[in-house]
Formats: sequence, structure tokens, C-alpha cells
Amino acid sequence: MTDKELVAVALPKGRLLHDSLQLFEGMGIVCVREFSDSRRLVCEDQDRRLRFLTLRASDIPTYVEHGAADMGIVGKDQLLEQQRDVYEPLDLGFGACRLVVAEPAELRERDDPHSWSHLRVATKYPNLAERFFSRKGIQAEIIKLTGSIELAPLVGLAERIVDLVATGETLKKNGLVEVEEIATATARLIVNRASLKTKYLRIQGLIEQIRKQAERLEGARA
Repeated sequence: MTDKELVAVALPKGRLLHDSLQLFEGMGIVCVREFSDSRRLVCEDQDRRLRFLTLRASDIPTYVEHGAADMGIVGKDQLLEQQRDVYEPLDLGFGACRLVVAEPAELRERDDPHSWSHLRVATKYPNLAERFFSRKGIQAEIIKLTGSIELAPLVGLAERIVDLVATGETLKKNGLVEVEEIATATARLIVNRASLKTKYLRIQGLIEQIRKQAERLEGARA
């Protein structure tokens, strides 16, 4: 089977992987179970002519934009951060979380966000953070990190952070409190724009199958 005959689907490692696998397993695609071994990166469903890849979530918009994957699942937070040129047909409804500004609890007691003029902020989302503070007329020094964002205020690297939260437990455990919400995010299906034209019937058929299965899963969770 040639690559032109396949539709390649990128799935995100990490917090969205379980629900992504459940989505495709519910469609009868059992090869994705192989990704329960975190070292496995590729699997194929020969009958459906599908290839699945597991990637870092932050890489999926790049793979899809450049056509290395025809479609993928990724959090809206990554789409807002990267602003890649991809088609976004579906909100899949799972993986709900919020992007927030947070600071140490003791600082919050005497802090007034309306008085902010200059901040030092640590985040995995430098573009989103920059746009957010710029719109508010706040000069922000953005420090980009790739992990353990909550540690930054504890060691004096930054007074505040911009990070993704689901329950807020991680913030609480590290003595941080939420100050402002920047955006909400759920898992989205994205599609390469060229693939949508060259493999139109197959891509549209898959989108509709995924839509129906996502609705069934959402109904079961309700």
C-alpha cells in the first residue's frame, strides 16, 4: 500500500491519548490498542487504509499543516498558541481544561491585577500569553519553559505563570492560585487543507464517522 492510498491520523501523547484511543476503538479500529505501549509510534489498519501516529501534542499542528499527517487530534490550546493553517471541523468535546494566569497564594492576598503594568511570566504558551497581556496594555517579560511551570514562582524565576489547568489541584499543591482565565480548551480534530481536496471523499467520510462516535461518547459521559 502506498502512502497516497493511506490516510494518516496523528494522535497526541499525554492527557488526550486515552480518550483519542477510545474514540477510534469505538469505531472498530483496534490497531490503536498497540499504543498502550508508549514506545509504539505507528500502527496501520490495512482494511480501512488508515495509518496512526502518536506524537507530542505540540508537534501535531506542524505535522498536519505540512501534510505529514492528513488529520490529527490536538487541544485547542495548541491551535491558539501556534495559529497553524489547518482546517478544524470538529470540537471533540473531551479533554476540557482552561488556560489561566496563576500566582503564589501569599502574593494574591495583596495583589490587584488591575494595577499590573509589568510582569515576568513563565509559560509553555509564550504567544498566547504575549497576546493576552498586550491586549490589556501590560508589558510582560515572557519566559518560555517546557515543563514544571508551577516551579517557576517557587524558585524566583517568575512571579506568575500561564498554564493549562483541569481541576486546579496541581496549582493548589504548589501554593498557587488562579488569577485570570485566558481561554478554554477541548480536543479538536484538524485536517490538512490539501488532503481535504485530494482525498475529499475519504476525509469527509472519516470526519462524519468521528463526529458520530464523539457524540456517542459525549452522551455516555453525560
